Amino acid sequence: MKVTLDRINDQFLFEAKGKTGVPVYIDNSSVDEVKGASPMELILMGIGGCNAIDIISILKKQRQEITGYHIEVEGIRKEVKEAKPFEFVLVKVYLEGEIDASKAKRAAELSFEKYCSVSISLENCISVSHQILINGREIE
Repeated sequence: MKVTLDRINDQFLFEAKGKTGVPVYIDNSSVDEVKGASPMELILMGIGGCNAIDIISILKKQRQEITGYHIEVEGIRKEVKEAKPFEFVLVKVYLEGEIDASKAKRAAELSFEKYCSVSISLENCISVSHQILINGREIE
């Protein structure tokens, strides 16, 4: 896998592209007029996107009716020298529809423990936890 980044202004704005050629804008979140996501936001987006694709795919195969899907990914950072890496990430998945709670729970477990390459790539350095809510109710 390979990506490219090209600087597109005289500050910190970059256009990144992968094999599909779809642009993603990356910027320094501490400057005025930010026009892209920060690298740390992209990590959280990667976790959320990867898990969302897995969970939806698994539930669709089980013929669950998903009428809404929303995800929130929050990262807690720590100071290490001059950097502030994530030490903990919480993923909250909000599902709407006719969805069996046990199937949703299992789909999330499979995603986080077996299929999501992003979460698994980070598991040795970041603790990633998740919560599943169906129609506004958290499942255990």
